[in-house]
Amino acid sequence: MSEGVTKGRFITFEGIDGAGKSSQIAALVAHLEGKGRVVDQTREPGGTELGERLRELLLHQPMHLETEAMLMFAARREHLAVRIRPALDAGRWVVSDRFSDATYAYQVGGRGLDPAKFAALEQWVHPGFQPDLTLVFDLSPERAAQRLAGTGNAPDRFERERRDFFERVRGAYLERAAADPGRVRVIDADRDPATIRGEMLAIVEERWP
Repeated sequence: MSEGVTKGRFITFEGIDGAGKSSQIAALVAHLEGKGRVVDQTREPGGTELGERLRELLLHQPMHLETEAMLMFAARREHLAVRIRPALDAGRWVVSDRFSDATYAYQVGGRGLDPAKFAALEQWVHPGFQPDLTLVFDLSPERAAQRLAGTGNAPDRFERERRDFFERVRGAYLERAAADPGRVRVIDADRDPATIRGEMLAIVEERWP
């Protein structure tokens, strides 16, 4: 890092499908850019050319649970090397739709991956590295399903899962948040978008005045 360059910040958005992350990500990026921050907006799985190819496989190709977990972390390894770390080292802020908390929620919580195997992958791919702030948009699976049904988009293989799957995913997110309250903040996503946006921006401003 060159002298005088301040390390950037890494903010991630999490929550079950339908929790309303996308519009809030756009709002945060606009807010940060309005304050003069240089922001790199990205997503997982994806974020790189290889990651986007792996995303297509992960969202649409049936596979063994452990294969799924390893591909998630393979895409993440590339994402970190190609986009996230270079951006942070250059002083840019990175805002990502999902990171490792999603793998814990969906693969460990939702599908039943051995937590020790998840921990081993996390330790291998990004030892000692976590987002500076993670915002979990908490919503019941019933409300999330209603929102998704109104989009008219064809569901991917995760979105086609049963409601009890999303109950487990939601529970895993809350478990992850309880284990690291300094990093993970839970936001009630069953409110109007303006109220949610106000709370989200207040959390960010509190962290970085």
